[in-house]
Amino acid sequence: MSSRLIAVQIIEQVVEDKITLTQVLHNNASFTQAGSAKALIQEISYGTFRWYIQLEYLLNQLLEKRIKKKDNRLKYLMLVGLYQLRYMRIPAHAVVSETVNACKKIKMEWAKGLVNAILRRYIREAAVLDPLQSSDDSLRTAHPAWLIEKLKQDWPDVWESIVEAGNQHPPMYLRVNQLRQNREQYLTQMLRAGMRGQITPYAIQGIRLEQPIDVNQLPGFASGDVSVQELAAQLAVTLLDLRPGQTVLDACAAPGGKSAHILESQPKLKSLTAIEKDANRAKRLFDNLKRLDLTAIIKVADIINIEAWWDNEKYDRILCDAPCTATGVIRRHPDIKYLRTPAAADAICIIQRQLLTTLWQTLKPKGLLVYATCSILKQENVDVIKNFMKDHDDCLLKSIPATWGTDTGYGRQILPGQDNMDGFFYACLIKE
Repeated sequence: MSSRLIAVQIIEQVVEDKITLTQVLHNNASFTQAGSAKALIQEISYGTFRWYIQLEYLLNQLLEKRIKKKDNRLKYLMLVGLYQLRYMRIPAHAVVSETVNACKKIKMEWAKGLVNAILRRYIREAAVLDPLQSSDDSLRTAHPAWLIEKLKQDWPDVWESIVEAGNQHPPMYLRVNQLRQNREQYLTQMLRAGMRGQITPYAIQGIRLEQPIDVNQLPGFASGDVSVQELAAQLAVTLLDLRPGQTVLDACAAPGGKSAHILESQPKLKSLTAIEKDANRAKRLFDNLKRLDLTAIIKVADIINIEAWWDNEKYDRILCDAPCTATGVIRRHPDIKYLRTPAAADAICIIQRQLLTTLWQTLKPKGLLVYATCSILKQENVDVIKNFMKDHDDCLLKSIPATWGTDTGYGRQILPGQDNMDGFFYACLIKE
């Protein structure tokens, strides 16, 4: 199967089944077996979602009448063609030829003439149709209108820089396993392998690669020398203030990056319990820890159903990396712009409050809970913490003396692009 067809197949599944792009790529056999073609498939798939709002607009402008729902695969094929013409350095004639020929492979040979006409018309009229000149902020920035509205409300002075960052290609960050070597030693190991990286601010084991690569090419990856972890996500462990002999809970722990970082940072913990309600994601958590030769107590359970997992032993430290809209990591997961809705954001806030309330019961007096999201919406961050503190007299907000992010009064918010990081929120809560 050609790379373009695999990309069409992937886009169709995300749109029609409302499954994340990450999940679809992980489960798509054609993609996992694509070898050297993986990079092209990823570029087309991610890029199409990054600019989906604009590409759909262009297609609708070029079509005389909308494509019928039963022929949606044809729509996705043309979106892929438009993406390549607009954003990739592939000769226009090759894009048109490949896309037209693909009609037969998706059993829509009747549409060859239509696809040829649409793509060639775009080539002729691209300058006139340019959505970047639109007065519609959603169309101009390729972000959904509901999100633009929330960003203008929450971050009126910087909302445009936020959406601009959301459309960028993200850097690739590594976390060196300090149980094996330090950052400088691993940088030397990388140089020997012909790779270059730069040390990161704030995270003492972090490295930013000059060029993203397949993880399996990283020296020592299979043996646990290094992990891939976004820079902002690496800040969680410092905030936990880990000490020998402590009991630690990592709630909502998969895929395991923060669990591993906890164990690497403080190998003398009494125990780390990692909870994940999805069995497949829990398996991924287990595999990641196994690669790093680390051990945790892994439980497959829903945190809110406390009887299913808690043994009444309270924890010294809790990391609540709460489910969220993930609006801070759009540059890594551009399908978020398509999949998230205002209703979903409201529903997630209810879950976040339930998680905090449940976990608070399991924290020791004088214990510390770190609440984290990869969201930039205040309703999921500042508002959640503010309301939780109103309802819990035994909750004290611990200040975060840091130079990264912005102090919101209820935690620190990193906005997308700040210090080349993803958008993250952290709040530290102490139980009296």
